[in-house]
Amino acid sequence: MNDNINKTVNEILESYSKHEQTCRLSEDNIINKSVLIQVLEEIRKLLFPGYFDKNRVREEYIGYIVGDRIEFIQYNLKKQIAKALKGCEKCNDLSYDEVMEKSEKLVYEFLSKIPSIRDYLATDVVAAFNGDPAAYSTDEIILCYPGFFAITVYRVAHELWKLKIPMIPRVLSEYAHGLTGIDIHPGATIGKYFFIDHGTGVVIGETAEIGDDVLMYHQVTLGGRSRGRFKRHPTIGDGVLLGAGAKIIGPITI
Repeated sequence: MNDNINKTVNEILESYSKHEQTCRLSEDNIINKSVLIQVLEEIRKLLFPGYFDKNRVREEYIGYIVGDRIEFIQYNLKKQIAKALKGCEKCNDLSYDEVMEKSEKLVYEFLSKIPSIRDYLATDVVAAFNGDPAAYSTDEIILCYPGFFAITVYRVAHELWKLKIPMIPRVLSEYAHGLTGIDIHPGATIGKYFFIDHGTGVVIGETAEIGDDVLMYHQVTLGGRSRGRFKRHPTIGDGVLLGAGAKIIGPITI
């Protein structure tokens, strides 16, 4: 290397020493975002068989296909949960075997929620089809609508959040946020028949609560007031329509 490159290398190394909180040198790798996205895509295929597959999903083979997908999810998600647990202060005292055992249990608990997630998403599809006159089919909603994609990822991330798995729910929700412009915290509580139309700019905070049969348009904010772990976001009752640009801040009820 020439002198200029050597100088740059040394400056970068100095910055590593200066800002240790942004480095993970000589430590176990942190969770892998790209692997988690692959896991999410396999979960979506479980939730909507035949929609996101490269080839036709034959009904006579569906049991084998589901088993194969669960094996992929179980193997990869277990490893990522273990990494997340190792980085959690509450799990620092656990041995390697205890972390892996806990990770495996959490994966099975999550997988047991897949039928329930499908139940909720089935109502969300209906809400989208009934709420948008521009929707010509439920297939169009599942394949194309950014609001429905964001809700799908939220439903998955929310179950992981309820299991108190560190970091992974936020990785998934921020992935959907980046693709759609819809920011739904995985800790939010959202009922059935939920539809976000257009969606860009929507923000739903951690302690927000949304009832059944709620329609939300773009640029809606269910924001928080102050910090802390207490209730700080709005509660939206059943059957509410939130028009474009609505800003509801703090623990009030609509």
